[in-house]
Amino acid sequence: MEYLSLLRMEMMLYNIIAAVSIAIILINTWKVLNWAWFRPKKMENCLRQRGLKGNPYKLLYGDLNELTKSVIEAKSKPINFSDDIAQRLIPFFLNAINKNGKNSFVWLGPYPIVLITDPEHLKEIFTKNYVYQKQTHPNPYAKLLAHGLISLEEDKWAKHRKIINPAFHVQKLKHMLPSFYLSCSEMISKWEEVVPKETSFELDIWPDLQIMTSEVISRTAFGSSYEEGRIVFELQKEQAEYVMEIGRSIYIPGSRFLPTKRNKRMLEIEKQVQTTIKRIIDKRLKAMEEGETSKDDLLGILLESNLKEIELHGRKEFGITTSEVIEECKLFYFAGQETTSVLLVWTMILLCLHPEWQVRAREEVLQVFGNDKPDLEGLSRLKIVTMILYETLRLFPPLPAFGRRNKEEVKLGKLHLPAGVLLIIPAILVHYDKEIWGEDAKEFKPERFKEGVSKATNGQVSFIPFSWGPRVCIGQNFAMMEAKMAVAMILQKFSFELSPSYTHAPFAIVTIHPQYGAPLLMRRL
Repeated sequence: MEYLSLLRMEMMLYNIIAAVSIAIILINTWKVLNWAWFRPKKMENCLRQRGLKGNPYKLLYGDLNELTKSVIEAKSKPINFSDDIAQRLIPFFLNAINKNGKNSFVWLGPYPIVLITDPEHLKEIFTKNYVYQKQTHPNPYAKLLAHGLISLEEDKWAKHRKIINPAFHVQKLKHMLPSFYLSCSEMISKWEEVVPKETSFELDIWPDLQIMTSEVISRTAFGSSYEEGRIVFELQKEQAEYVMEIGRSIYIPGSRFLPTKRNKRMLEIEKQVQTTIKRIIDKRLKAMEEGETSKDDLLGILLESNLKEIELHGRKEFGITTSEVIEECKLFYFAGQETTSVLLVWTMILLCLHPEWQVRAREEVLQVFGNDKPDLEGLSRLKIVTMILYETLRLFPPLPAFGRRNKEEVKLGKLHLPAGVLLIIPAILVHYDKEIWGEDAKEFKPERFKEGVSKATNGQVSFIPFSWGPRVCIGQNFAMMEAKMAVAMILQKFSFELSPSYTHAPFAIVTIHPQYGAPLLMRRL
């Protein structure tokens, strides 16, 4: 009897386990089907009913195959200067708008993307940052590049912004001018060594601009030389390429745990970057504990601001942790270096194409500084250089597109969007829109910024190289000041024109790079 009773209990337990297992399988199967088919189809019907046009959803991949194919095909062919740059950078989005109109949608795997280019819509999205939040890729590995201020939301974003803000105050940036000057001087000295007098010499300026802006970040962020931080830049550059790959692929939940070559390498890079930056931070914290005065570099100002916030409220929760400081430093490294290096390389290429503006800019620099060292007051008086930099940022915005996601169902102008839609703002299309900028939108005309950005845009939100609104790039003054310094110092020493070997091929590795470098014919003055 005891044996039969035990057997019955075992059978009951087996049946319970079997029933629970079947239930788990059914629930997970439903979740996968809902994620891969039912929810996308429901979203598609909803978007069509609300007047938007787009391709029919295809199981799991959506438009991803076509999107990837269009990017690879565009990247394989250089373009002429008169060609449409958007056709090379975001060909699939451009084709979707040409086919279905400005209010259209495409599919990034099972996620619908609505393309937004209307200035009024942009204003609402950028202003209401609590409703329209940063778009994050579902693959957690995409966050390994930088997970600081740029990707935080709501209270956490507000706390980080408050603590970091003092580091980018104009008065603090003033103390960083010597670092800008020293880094630019080293690059120019290198050029003077290789460029002979009284003859032009072909030089690919792109690697040197990357090194110079890297050096600036190392000195201004950590007070260390480029050599100490060089490994971080090279690793972050490699990580950026993997993140771009991830952006063009479908994320299968759980696939991050697979020991693929890319996954393992991304984790290795993350570990090395974390270790390197933590070593710099620990060294600085130890020095501060020993009574060393805070330095006027970004890390010192950030750590000091953080300590003040903790002391003010008497609780550590009001500050940010060491791991969060590391993430902000990663962001300094990547965003600070990338933004300025791409701005400088495209500025110099455009000044080659428009030598009359190169002459005007040089005359202004020599009038303000002569051959003396540029200073803050003089940099603020460089009106022509500023106009040129703004026009470069319009034609070659550092980020070709921004992403947002609406948390809840929203009404955006006449658009009625369901919750969870990805909103892509193609800055490159907004900046080239003839309805906004006029028939000469594709032409290099710095004079359009003669009376400032507001006048050039007629008060519309249509110039967004650094985003806009509460979440405007915190480092834009830093980038502009560094760029003015570099342009002024280069113009004092060199004239330049495009080399016959230059190939025009802008492409996006997060920011817009020259695919085959920037060989110029440099001449010493």
